[in-house]
Amino acid sequence: MKKQTTLFDLFFTFFRIGAFTIGGGYAMVPLIQKEVIEHRQWLDTEEFTTLLAIAEMTPGPIAVNTATFVGYWTSGVRGAVAATLGVVLPSFFIILSIAIFLPWITRYPVAERIFYGVRPAVVALIGYAIYNLGRKVLTNSFAVWVALGVFLVQLLLKIPPIPALLLAAGAGILYSRPLEHKRKPED
Repeated sequence: MKKQTTLFDLFFTFFRIGAFTIGGGYAMVPLIQKEVIEHRQWLDTEEFTTLLAIAEMTPGPIAVNTATFVGYWTSGVRGAVAATLGVVLPSFFIILSIAIFLPWITRYPVAERIFYGVRPAVVALIGYAIYNLGRKVLTNSFAVWVALGVFLVQLLLKIPPIPALLLAAGAGILYSRPLEHKRKPED
């Protein structure tokens, strides 16, 4: 059962995610997933993966797009604004602070050592998001083959993500096996 949400809940949830995630949008995905599905129960896994696919296809950073879509899905336009501001403002304030203090920060070797440790952690967070979503989305051989195909096309041909997503969408349209859990009984 989904829980109701307030604009403050949306703003504060995404503000915390934006403030405590280093590594960009993809590093935020596991945190967004955990908050939105498990803790807040605003969406179920299927709804979240649908929003994530839309966020990936939409121009702009995936974390901002995901926050906007989650906000809209749960609370309409005002929810979209609250969630988007929540996820964007921490980065804005952090970048502003770094820009102001960058000449001072770069004098200390500890800053480089901090980022030396943080970079592999970001890769691990992205890997965890892939693993966690993959377990929930790759539930049949068709899904596995589409994922593998898109991965190989990206790896070998280096085509942009949008054509790869369009090819996957086309494969989904052509896929002849009906999705039984989505079909409504005939009257």
